[in-house]
Amino acid sequence: MPPAMDYDSHCTEIVTQSLLLGSALTEDADLSPVVPSCPDWNLAQLVRHLGEAHRWVAEVVRTRATAPPPDTALRVLSRDTTEPPAALAGWLIDGAELLAATLRTAGPEARIWTPLPSGSPRFFARRMCHETVIHRADATLALNTDFSVTQPVALDALDEWMELGSLPEMFDYHPDRRALLAPGRTLHFHATDTPPEAAADWLVDLTGDALAWRRAKEPAAVSVSAPLTDLLLLIYGRRSSDQEPFTVTGDADLLEFWLSLVNFE
Repeated sequence: MPPAMDYDSHCTEIVTQSLLLGSALTEDADLSPVVPSCPDWNLAQLVRHLGEAHRWVAEVVRTRATAPPPDTALRVLSRDTTEPPAALAGWLIDGAELLAATLRTAGPEARIWTPLPSGSPRFFARRMCHETVIHRADATLALNTDFSVTQPVALDALDEWMELGSLPEMFDYHPDRRALLAPGRTLHFHATDTPPEAAADWLVDLTGDALAWRRAKEPAAVSVSAPLTDLLLLIYGRRSSDQEPFTVTGDADLLEFWLSLVNFE
């Protein structure tokens, strides 16, 4: 199946999503609400984390780093909420544009350090695209506003999440995920609002000795149906399966167990 997005579209979307997030930081926006999906942060910290992440990745790519530079700036975040929202929005967008330009200058095949197998800017373009998408969703939760994303972006975000979550290295970072593996454990996710050619069905297979997935519409121990964006937010831990519009059939406990161990932060 051809990818939903390519390198250039990932670069473009980093800026597009940052502009959308920035547009929500109006003059009278309150930066103090706790972000429900990232409860250790207020809204200002969420935006600072994302902006610092953009700049950190830009440095990795620009310098062709062979090891990760210090990332304190994107981990230790001021709780200050007195900065004008428009100024914070402008700073966020500047960082996104810097990152996109740096990625384009380097090209997708340059050799650099990456935290997971790839070793090229291609990894960071895709990862930061969807990092920005999901943190924009976090911001909408804090602001109690609506979130939507285009079909290609949502499809690619779900595919990337499945791919990264299935890497063997994940057991090194998260050894507790081995508890997911057992006979008969399969999960199926179906998007209800996409055309057939989108093939918006994911099968998570936990029956072997490794986490596995494929785009497939197959019987499973538990099946979840919902619009595509809602599935995206569920799988990234931003929605709960017991809310509308999710329809869950089969082993709901397996679904909740899986979601509890594969959460994205």
